[in-house]
Amino acid sequence: MPTRSETLTRAASLRAMFEAKGAALVEPPILQPATTLLELYGEDMRARAYVTSDALRGEQMLRPDFTVPVVQMHMAEGAEPARYTYSGEVFRRQEEDPDRANEYIQVGYEVFDRADPAAADAEVFALIAEALRGLPLRAVTGDIGVLMAAVEGLQTSARRRHALMRHIWRPRRFRALLDRFSGRTPMPPSRAALLAGQASNDAPLIGLRSRADIEERIAALQEDAATPPLSGREVEQIEALLEVREVMPHALSQLHDLAVDMPDIAPAVARVTAREAALRARGVDTDNLMFEASYGRSSMEYYDGFVFGFRAEARADLPTIASGGRYDALTRRLGQGREIPAVGGVMRPGLMLVLEGAP
Repeated sequence: MPTRSETLTRAASLRAMFEAKGAALVEPPILQPATTLLELYGEDMRARAYVTSDALRGEQMLRPDFTVPVVQMHMAEGAEPARYTYSGEVFRRQEEDPDRANEYIQVGYEVFDRADPAAADAEVFALIAEALRGLPLRAVTGDIGVLMAAVEGLQTSARRRHALMRHIWRPRRFRALLDRFSGRTPMPPSRAALLAGQASNDAPLIGLRSRADIEERIAALQEDAATPPLSGREVEQIEALLEVREVMPHALSQLHDLAVDMPDIAPAVARVTAREAALRARGVDTDNLMFEASYGRSSMEYYDGFVFGFRAEARADLPTIASGGRYDALTRRLGQGREIPAVGGVMRPGLMLVLEGAP
């Protein structure tokens, strides 16, 4: 295993490469306010982060990533366009796999630029690919925005579309909702009894929900029960989209075919097409670059467009060596009324050294 000194030296060289491309060096604090992260990720974040507190600042988290504080910094005081780089420790709790690191060095590159999102996507991907050149890695790309557009186009209630959108990054829950909304999964007997008025609602209130909250929830369930099921055709189209897994030219052909029957995804597919052209212009061999429509759904929660990752195929025991994507929606949420297209990626220099030393 590489020493900490070796990892820091590699991190410094990667950071210097990005600085040479015009990126400004930023160093977000290791302690981050917990409130923002919990609002973004929900209470599930507590299971993945180290939480502490003090009397003055309230709950804090050891930095689980750099992207959120960099976005906050840029939206508060950054000029446009802007490029940033950083390196330092991030911290992730590991409760199931003791072999996965709970603290490691991360190096990143972030681009905030309105001019040409496809070109910015290609810039980030190509620079990280250049930094990884020579390592036995396989690159995978995707675009969560295509699935989001498909969900927005479903002929169903706004409540159901919102539920599916909220769980795009939780594939099992998304599938369960799709099955329930299409009628493939029967209604649980307890819910059927509640909706039929056969369940009592006079239990003592011992939680945080008021009786009004409970009645509002029952009304929402009644509204959902009265909503017609998703058509079999719409579900099949979503399933066909999720199954797209090909090299870029073939994937684009499949996406364009799907867009004929799913016109709502056409703008998102056009963005994938523009990105493929921008990647080729950067010298990326897109004829052999994989595109997976489902890529990133279980691990890239704030990305809402382009996503990518580099994995060591011969070392399935290693996490992703580098990853990134587009997070325009995150800038809206943290921008206090402002927003800007943004894309970035991170690398793990320690794992790069592991691969270089592998027999």
